[in-house]
Amino acid sequence: MAAIIHQTDKRSGITYAYESVSYWDKKKKQSRAKRRLIGRVDPVTKEIFPTDGRGRKDRHMDPEVKRGPSPSLAYARCFYGATYLLDAIGNQTGLIDDLKQCFPGRYRQILSVAYYLILEEYGSMQRFEKLSMLHKHPHGASISSQRGSELFASINEDSRQRFFALHGRRKEDSEFWAYDTTTISSYSKQLRQICQGYNKEHYLLSQLNLAVIFGAESSLPFYYRKLPGNLP
Repeated sequence: MAAIIHQTDKRSGITYAYESVSYWDKKKKQSRAKRRLIGRVDPVTKEIFPTDGRGRKDRHMDPEVKRGPSPSLAYARCFYGATYLLDAIGNQTGLIDDLKQCFPGRYRQILSVAYYLILEEYGSMQRFEKLSMLHKHPHGASISSQRGSELFASINEDSRQRFFALHGRRKEDSEFWAYDTTTISSYSKQLRQICQGYNKEHYLLSQLNLAVIFGAESSLPFYYRKLPGNLP
């Protein structure tokens, strides 16, 4: 007579189902039973799943199809040398830490734009996407010309003054400060400070004056001010 019995393994806590068949042992003159493992018992549904007792499924079941390694769907090749150099300069001079304090949500974008203007001396923001594709940079994504204009507009006078104050304290006791001016010629009809004036070559042009204070030894700027082009 056959019956199904459940038995729990004390070490693993797994319950197994066995088929038990009773028979008469002629030598021992008593009833005996033979057991055959059927499978594991689900603790919730009580459903029996075939197994051989060693964590393997029934050999007669459909073999499990093993998946191979997933191919990479995204790849990139970027230059890192210039970024590594500019990052090192920013960390050594404390510029990156000062930017974090003054522009906590935008400092990576500001750094990326600064890196672009250094690497592409005469480039406009329309060409930033090319730099983003070829070079690793702090922001890690492209900045469109419109987003760049919004970024520039978000840097107000108060945040600039706070940055100058933080950055200026790093060198105020170790070097002299120097002052110089330069002119930037422009054909713009919209900027209020673009006025007729004489540049250092004594040419009468529409221009903007720029005054800069910088460290005499480090050559790092600590303050600037835009001035009308007609101001001597």
